[in-house]
Amino acid sequence: MKPIVEYQDYHAFLSDYYEERKRTSAFSWREFAKIAGFVSPSYLKMVCEGKTKLSKVTMGRVAQAIGLVGYEVEYFETMVLFGNAKNDEQKKIFLEQMHSISLAHKVRIVDKDAFEYYDTWKNPVVRELAPLMPGAMPGDIAKACAQDVSALDVRKSLSFLERAGFLKQVRENVYEQTEKSVEGSKEGLPLAIRSMHRAMGNLAVDSLNRFAPDVRNVTGITMGVNREAYEKIVAVLDECRKKITEIANECSDITQVYRLNLQLFPLSKEIVKKEEA
Repeated sequence: MKPIVEYQDYHAFLSDYYEERKRTSAFSWREFAKIAGFVSPSYLKMVCEGKTKLSKVTMGRVAQAIGLVGYEVEYFETMVLFGNAKNDEQKKIFLEQMHSISLAHKVRIVDKDAFEYYDTWKNPVVRELAPLMPGAMPGDIAKACAQDVSALDVRKSLSFLERAGFLKQVRENVYEQTEKSVEGSKEGLPLAIRSMHRAMGNLAVDSLNRFAPDVRNVTGITMGVNREAYEKIVAVLDECRKKITEIANECSDITQVYRLNLQLFPLSKEIVKKEEA
């Protein structure tokens, strides 16, 4: 199976470990539970299926039963805390700890580029602006941003974008976009993207006072729907997003960087209607 540092979901890690042991021996859930000191023979099966979680007390027993040693134990326990975290702030802390453990032992750093790319709204903006301003210094790019950005912020962003392969410097202060896409695991990438959505959402609110109506479009609908209607609306939004992306891709004479937020979220809990008598 893959090295532990290539996992961020401990349920998936335990499931792969079980399947690997079962493939090479007569391993069973009952035996796995017994080795880890659990009374219930199905407990670890339920953990692997995501039906229950390991605790701070039990994760050490499982790590020992698997045979993890050294930094592997620390990584596994941090991965459990990451998986059990109740909010994005906690998840970010534990994800950064996992990265630090990987880096300290010179092993693969999972999701680091993707997470760093989405960690600030400045990276996507600089990635779009830099190729439009050949020869521009970081201070010039900073002044071109609609929000307050320093030359140091732009310099850091350019350094990261070039190092991670999102921009290529063809001459001094002349950049081209690469074809590289932002990729990451199914655990780490959504966390990073949620952080970006929050930042972009705040910029959208700020745009109401910062920009005149003729250069920004903010509309909304408050409506009642059921699940079927919700799914249809999501499909229409997806199709709309794709068409807008096509329009942007066909634009050759780019003069400005815009952000489009598509937001559909509940304003109430689901109401279960009572049966009529």
